[in-house]
Amino acid sequence: MSQAKRVLVTGAGGFIGRWSVAPLLAKGYEVHAVLSKNARAALPREIHGAAVHCADLLREADVEALVKSVLPTHLLHFAWIATPGIYWQSPDNARWLAASEHLLRCFRQGGGQRVVMAGSCAEYDWSKAGVCIERTSPLANAAAAPLTPYAACKIALQEALARFADEEHLSAAWGRIFFQYGPHEHPDRLVPSVIRQLLLDREALCTHGRQIRSFLHVADVGAAFAQLLDSEIQGAVNIGSDEPTALSDLIQDIARQIGRADLVRLGARTALNDEPPLLLPDVHRLRDEMRWRPRFSLSEGICNTVAWWRAELAAVKRS
Repeated sequence: MSQAKRVLVTGAGGFIGRWSVAPLLAKGYEVHAVLSKNARAALPREIHGAAVHCADLLREADVEALVKSVLPTHLLHFAWIATPGIYWQSPDNARWLAASEHLLRCFRQGGGQRVVMAGSCAEYDWSKAGVCIERTSPLANAAAAPLTPYAACKIALQEALARFADEEHLSAAWGRIFFQYGPHEHPDRLVPSVIRQLLLDREALCTHGRQIRSFLHVADVGAAFAQLLDSEIQGAVNIGSDEPTALSDLIQDIARQIGRADLVRLGARTALNDEPPLLLPDVHRLRDEMRWRPRFSLSEGICNTVAWWRAELAAVKRS
């Protein structure tokens, strides 16, 4: 009889983490979803079928008790500070780095076999940005350009994970997330902010929109992480789309689907000086080694997201 696969999913109530639960359940995992202690009152419906644990992962005692209780064979670690406008510079990044390293040690001591942690495209050197390749593109460093605490701590955790996995003969991978969108995204981020303004018959004030990015629906991001965890792939893997899109085209697609192109104001905001014109993931590892493909095209994903926000705003209006 094969050993049961018990996965501990941290940040399971978050924007991305919640979307990994159903794919993991479908792959036969016993899923243990970790939420913050104040989250139990409103459990995300996307984690239905998982065992729910509430813990403060910044407290070592909580982590130790959690791992001892679950004894996970697998760990999928999303939990981190992610509040828009705050997380780039927050001193809490260093706290999450230390907490993540402690979680990793506890996981291995409890018999854990495979771990996947969530990284970010912010780890790459954006001054040399273009198409980012996991094994060859340079990472950000303070000598070349200003390094945010968020990027520095993510880079440090990936390096710590690689060292620890080598020393402990632990199977480990690192998913570098590029640009995602979808239901439950923070309303201040690009896609939801444009959708909400247009649905409310307000002007959507945007930059020039010439920046080239690619976007992956958050349900596909969660599914990609589930498949990465269930694979034997080691090291960094870009989690993103290979569909390059100018931000102006993305915004105009949103406006077309809502029927309010007249409210889009490209160029009304100033783009950030350090924002690279082109930032895309090379997805050969994701596509060819993992043999993974997204379910949503960009237009389909935008349609899904607009429908979700339409329902959310209608519910607010009724209340």
